Amino acid sequence: MNVKYFQFGILFFLFYYPVYSQKDTSKKQVIDIISSFKPVIRNTSKVNFSATYLSSDSSKYLAPYNIPSLNLFFVYKPISLQPLALNMDSVLDLGIRNFLKIGYGNLSNPFAKANFNFGNGINSLINLSANYFSSKGSIKNQDYSQFKANLNGSYFSASNEIFGKLGLNLQDNYFYGYDHSVLNYSKQDVLQRFDEIQGLVGVKNKVVNDLGINYSPFLQVTLFNNYLKLKENSFKFVVPVEKSLGETYSVKLSVKTDINSYSSKNSIEDIHFNNTIFQLTPEFIYNNKLLTVHGGLSPSWDNGQFLLLPNFYGQVKINDLPLKLQFGYTGQLISNSYRNLSLNNPYLIPFTRQQNTKEKDLFFGIKSFSGSHISYSVKFSYLHYNNLPLYINDTINDNKSFLISSESEINNLQFKADISYVISDQFALTSSMTYNGFSDLKDNQKPWGTIPFEFINSFRWQATNKFIFKSDFKFFTGAPFLLKYNIDKSISNGADLSMGAEYSINKKFSAWIDINNIFNNKYERWHNYQVYGINILGGFIVKF
Repeated sequence: MNVKYFQFGILFFLFYYPVYSQKDTSKKQVIDIISSFKPVIRNTSKVNFSATYLSSDSSKYLAPYNIPSLNLFFVYKPISLQPLALNMDSVLDLGIRNFLKIGYGNLSNPFAKANFNFGNGINSLINLSANYFSSKGSIKNQDYSQFKANLNGSYFSASNEIFGKLGLNLQDNYFYGYDHSVLNYSKQDVLQRFDEIQGLVGVKNKVVNDLGINYSPFLQVTLFNNYLKLKENSFKFVVPVEKSLGETYSVKLSVKTDINSYSSKNSIEDIHFNNTIFQLTPEFIYNNKLLTVHGGLSPSWDNGQFLLLPNFYGQVKINDLPLKLQFGYTGQLISNSYRNLSLNNPYLIPFTRQQNTKEKDLFFGIKSFSGSHISYSVKFSYLHYNNLPLYINDTINDNKSFLISSESEINNLQFKADISYVISDQFALTSSMTYNGFSDLKDNQKPWGTIPFEFINSFRWQATNKFIFKSDFKFFTGAPFLLKYNIDKSISNGADLSMGAEYSINKKFSAWIDINNIFNNKYERWHNYQVYGINILGGFIVKF
């Protein structure tokens, strides 16, 4: 009996064990998680800059640093047209460190320009540039040539920049404005050659020192010769110093010395004299976010004669408007050296004395911008001059050269307007207009050689990464001039349109072309000196 129960227990255990250990798959365990949190990846913030075109301003703004405009583009500004020189260049030279540009034109005019840069731009930087150009016109002796070379360098320390310049300028003009049916001059007889060597050295601070003083003094020496007829050596020393008295007030002092030593030989006598200008310009400056005022007087000495010139100017910003009102009453002495005057009119003959110009300017204007790309300015000035140089033809001789007729007192009601439309470095359109209304002359019938009205327009467009187009246009009303027997007339109006283009073939080579005076308008800037007609130049640029 006991054995049977024992066997039955074993069989029950063997049968029940697999049944008990079998996993029940008919039911699944489920865990419910309830939560209101939903993970989301946040968008990254992006800083958006509002680009605005910055107009140039010489006043110092002491407010905290603001991010500059991103669409600012320094385009080439229109320059005055010269009767002989051809203005031709390419905007794609901007940013090229080393290049050689060569070309040739229909006026038998070779052209060459080279530029080299050395240094890393951090500790030192040296730039060497040179260019040569010559041309021959359809009129006898209507020739021109120029060679220029400049060596510029800067050394950067932790707190200062030491800079210097050495320049050479050799220029040949010819007095071709005579009656060719009567007179027959050789080239040597009418040669007007200018040789100039100029050196400059200075230092300026990169950061404000412990005393809160900014400084930028420089010394400039110029040796100027006019083909065995005259020599003029110039010495210029300028020391500007500015100290901040806080966030609102500052003081500024500028000391200027300008000395010219002039000597000339002619058939009658040898001429020698010195011309000296010494000027002190102290300023007290008040500046906040809405108002900037510079105030002071400028004691000056013109060849020992004491003058007290005004020096008051400023601007007011209209709150919540992109508008600045400008105002001022300023004065300055302008050195009428032979070199400075010949830059305006290269057909001057040597003179026997120099009189510096005293200028007083009472002005009011506005500066503003519209949107991100348009900026404009308008300025009204009432100018008063003493000893303003005027240019008259030498009618006593052969009428081919010019004399200086100094006007002791003259007024000028001047109006200037500028507007620009700039889109980054792709498109730039600038226009300027100047009107001069001279009156109340004391010594001359009219303001000989001055331009009453002038309009200049410049256009730059980079169509693609490889192609760029440019155009310049100038219109001006003719200047009054004087004939024999005090007969006065005015030169006909002048208009000049030029266009140019450049195509980048690859990273090393580019092709360029310039077409000047497209209207073929042989106008005169100076009486008897008509400019070249249409002229075409083209060539290649090698970059390395």
